[in-house]
Amino acid sequence: MSVGGVSPIPGRCGFFVERKRRFCKMIVRTGNSYCGEHADVENGNSRRRIPCPLDPKHTVFEEQLSKHLQKCNSREKPKPVYYEQNINAGSGDEETLEDQALGHRSKAALDSHLEKLKAAAKALGEKLEDSILSHPVLTEQLDDPNNGDSALKHLKQQASILGNMEEIGLLGSNRCFVEFGAGKGKLSHWIREAVKGHNDHHFLLVERSSTRFKVDGKHQQADGRFERLQVDIQHLDLGRVPLLMETRVRLVGVGKHLCGSATDLALRCLFEGVASETAPPCKRSRYQEEPAPPSHQPAPPSKAEVCGVAIALCCHHRCAWRPYVGKQFFRDNGLGASEFAAFRRMSSWATCNGCPDDQSRDHDGDVEPSDKDILNGVLSAEERGRVGRLCKRLIDHGRVCYLQSKGFMTKLQYYTTPQTTLENVLLTAVPPQPADHEERTRGASREAHL
Repeated sequence: MSVGGVSPIPGRCGFFVERKRRFCKMIVRTGNSYCGEHADVENGNSRRRIPCPLDPKHTVFEEQLSKHLQKCNSREKPKPVYYEQNINAGSGDEETLEDQALGHRSKAALDSHLEKLKAAAKALGEKLEDSILSHPVLTEQLDDPNNGDSALKHLKQQASILGNMEEIGLLGSNRCFVEFGAGKGKLSHWIREAVKGHNDHHFLLVERSSTRFKVDGKHQQADGRFERLQVDIQHLDLGRVPLLMETRVRLVGVGKHLCGSATDLALRCLFEGVASETAPPCKRSRYQEEPAPPSHQPAPPSKAEVCGVAIALCCHHRCAWRPYVGKQFFRDNGLGASEFAAFRRMSSWATCNGCPDDQSRDHDGDVEPSDKDILNGVLSAEERGRVGRLCKRLIDHGRVCYLQSKGFMTKLQYYTTPQTTLENVLLTAVPPQPADHEERTRGASREAHL
């Protein structure tokens, strides 16, 4: 049997999957032509398969449905103790987000948003600096000729993230590294290799989906905990994680390409879900910016304290107004949900506006054909790219202001080159040093006397 000149692989299913334009690759029983999933098409087979009501992507024999529902991987599982519905989702009683495609807006409305963007951009200050570093723990892998371009691209980013963390003193003892959007856990793997000379370090890998080819198994016998929390960041109450209730540790929030609203959810999880007290890093930071006074919010009963953040930002077009932590910055500049909706859509121009195919595939944009039609008569491709980068910077600056309101010294930097990835901005934050805090207090006292 063949379709279009293509035959099934010997010993594999003979069902042709139209959507994939190939035969199913599932192994079949001896003497059968089809796998269990497609057995209902076998001649003479009276057993009927139906879609699973929990997940229609797979099917089950009709007479075995009740038994299947008890063990289906898509069934609702008992919630872990650290699950709290929408704890990091933000307030739902605020202004409604006007999420309208740019192509459906009038030229006057688009011009108005561009004028507001230029006005708000005055609060952003100087251009971002380059901080493209590396770390010796990845030197061997970076020099390995067997690593292809794709692997090398990720290794360079991981090395620079570790280098920046080392620079501001986050790779020390008595740390619990919380990797948000962990995926396979590669970033945590390299952080663990980098802190092997330090004592008392733990890792919490937060990922909502089940992931294959995880690195967790490499660290099960090592000192310290290497634990995976399968939960959406939106519902994660860090204060209820058993490790953080039992042990007094300093939390470091990390993430590599934490997509869209996941960054805001992670920041809320760190700063509104654990103790608000902060701990200084191991060594003097190079930060120069003066943070805003810390907020004073009641802290839940957790023994953890946040001592740093290092998150590589990504996919601003996937941000949402409700969980966004920079709302106050927007409001201070006369902006709201409507402007945020427009800016987040415009942000996709930075990565999907005439960029190479291999980079645009890494970070989906949402520029619709109707958007391009109206934009071609308003902005050139170069101008759209510049506006997109400005929108991303504005959204990120709101996050900077949020962290400063928590008493942290915060910075945005380019941690790798645009040739490596167009999403090349790293958000880092550390608490002020005691000397900085004393100087700020003395300055405030002098101003009060004046």
